[in-house]
Amino acid sequence: MTTIHELGAEQLRSRIAAELARARARTAGLTEAVDDADLLRQHSPIMSPLVWDLAHVGNQEELWLVRDVGGREPVRRDIDDLYDAFKQPRRDRPALPLLPPAEARAYLATVRDKVHDLLDRVPFTDRPLVADGFAFGMIVQHEQQHDETMLATHQLRVGPPALHAPDPPSPRVRVADEVLVPAGEFTMGTSTDPWALDNERPAHPVDLPAYVIDAAPVTNGRYREFIADGGYDDPRWWSEAGWAHRTKAGLAAPMHWRRDGDGWAYQRFGRWSPVRDDEPVVHVCWYEAQAYAAWAGKRLPTEAEWEKAARWDPATGRSRRFPWGDEEPTAEHANLGQRHLWPAPVGAYPAGASPLGVHQLIGDVWEWTSSPFRGHPGFAAFPYREYSEVFFGDDHRVLRGGSFGTDRAACRGTFRNWDYPIRRQIFSGFRCARDARPDESGR
Repeated sequence: MTTIHELGAEQLRSRIAAELARARARTAGLTEAVDDADLLRQHSPIMSPLVWDLAHVGNQEELWLVRDVGGREPVRRDIDDLYDAFKQPRRDRPALPLLPPAEARAYLATVRDKVHDLLDRVPFTDRPLVADGFAFGMIVQHEQQHDETMLATHQLRVGPPALHAPDPPSPRVRVADEVLVPAGEFTMGTSTDPWALDNERPAHPVDLPAYVIDAAPVTNGRYREFIADGGYDDPRWWSEAGWAHRTKAGLAAPMHWRRDGDGWAYQRFGRWSPVRDDEPVVHVCWYEAQAYAAWAGKRLPTEAEWEKAARWDPATGRSRRFPWGDEEPTAEHANLGQRHLWPAPVGAYPAGASPLGVHQLIGDVWEWTSSPFRGHPGFAAFPYREYSEVFFGDDHRVLRGGSFGTDRAACRGTFRNWDYPIRRQIFSGFRCARDARPDESGR
């Protein structure tokens, strides 16, 4: 597939228009699947009403594209504060005078008309914000990120199923347990991907000792062994903070699991089914992932270890955009874009494996790493501090790789997500790593 850098101006306009339309179609599907009462209801105190997300994506599009890039008059300046995520905590949003669903949809349509008019004439080279269409790509990614957030809200809603999708593909290959990643330097981050966000930049060398990483995410079957062995009841496996949270929150299994006779069942978008052992475990918090890793005699990978396993090509020494290469993901590479509504079993995407044989690094489940969220060396906030920089520090842990609900526009080998270590409503799983032994590393 042609990269954005290789497109002429008219081709770039067409690509942007297609990506904007694709994101909006997904937004429409997620918000039209339920009635107005469901859109206005808050399904969890840690999530917004769906109608807030709906108008928020339009407001961000207006702020950045209509007003900033286009220099046009505001469409609705009066609603800026209502849809400012930093001014309005999620728990308080249902009490705000939000736009009703019909008015929110009309607002989005008006903003999009102005954006199309702007897209027809904007130059892509006059300032960094619009170079290679960056501002448009940022808005595409922002909407797709909120679509994934709305998908997580759908998972929390009570009522009959509203979303439908085919099952993921069956396993096609048998996947090894672990893969050795040799010691050495690789390039982490990017300085060339035109739509990469500020926290992915700049590219920089990282030298790592040899380590071993799981060839696939931890599965439900493996995680059930941890539960059956009393993993949730044994403080040996938990950090002090993790054990305190496990106790306070009463954690006993992944979110959305319940006992089903001698086994387990999980609820997925309003449907209950038996837990399938070969699927990656999902809806676990960082503390749960950390405890499982300790129980298994391993640890969570650092963010750099995850990225080297996902991008480094030992044959060339370069870092790829994706595990399989630089081309955009297809249905053969990864479980992305809400094409399916839960993780695919391990071995379902052999075409998406890395050169070292690490599978399902992209899609299926966001993978917790051990790393706190910080800027890469040489980080510079762009175009605003509130996208990344205000979240830097020890409060958040980095997740990598994307989930079945992540769109391809908002997922690549350098893409970084972050959240509090207690969060489970996100589509989060993990894989483990360990230091390589001398006999394995060759040292």
